[in-house]
Amino acid sequence: MEPSMQCVGAMTWLRHHVDKRTSNTANSIDNELHPALEEPRNAHIAHDYYTESVNMAHPLMLSIFLIEVVVHLVNAIGAKTINNLLWTLINFLPVPTAKAAAEQRKMQAEYLKLQRELKATSSQDEFAKWAKLRRQHDKLLEQLEKKKNSMAATRSKFDTSLTGARIVLTRAPQYFLPFWYATEPMFWLPYGWFPYYAEWILSFPRGPMGSVSIASWQLACTGVILLFSDLIMGIAGLVMNAKQSKTKEAPVKAQSEKVETEKKEL
Repeated sequence: MEPSMQCVGAMTWLRHHVDKRTSNTANSIDNELHPALEEPRNAHIAHDYYTESVNMAHPLMLSIFLIEVVVHLVNAIGAKTINNLLWTLINFLPVPTAKAAAEQRKMQAEYLKLQRELKATSSQDEFAKWAKLRRQHDKLLEQLEKKKNSMAATRSKFDTSLTGARIVLTRAPQYFLPFWYATEPMFWLPYGWFPYYAEWILSFPRGPMGSVSIASWQLACTGVILLFSDLIMGIAGLVMNAKQSKTKEAPVKAQSEKVETEKKEL
């Protein structure tokens, strides 16, 4: 019994050490293969991050550009001019303000007509008629003033609502988007093409190094829009000046031809 027990113990010890050595060998092999597998895994993670950043950046880039275009148009045209234009267009639609504006125009036309009749009527020769026209004139003037005050209050509410909508749609995103997506890259710069300080400036304030931040993209959009705006205004100015010079030269040319014909006749 004792030799058999010793054999069993020896076999158990041998099996234990063989399993332990096998596991150590497998771990050493995994450790040797780990650096080789780490690089593709990191590349895959970087690719996924890049793809996710690009997919998110495209709508952001377009949104920032469109917001800057709208802000520039509002500044160039003027908020007051835009409000007047929209108010005029709305008054042509079947809305309560359009009906009130039509009533005001009709009342104003009646008032002007009555005012002309009152001026044409003598207060001495036709006193009864003049007094009747005067009462109608004063009553219509009072109604017209009330209507104007009501329309002015409606217009003030309209301007306030339009200003609020313009702030929400343009000014708020203009400041909120760069703050919220400050760490998102718009696109990545080619590696090694730019010095460190240039990459730092383009990624300012919180973009990843080597990328163009949303603040830099917004600044670039503003500069390009201003450049194209000045270019269009310059071309339009040249065209208008050319047309004005042609219109000025035409009468002078006709007058010189007339003088030449008169000299020939003499």
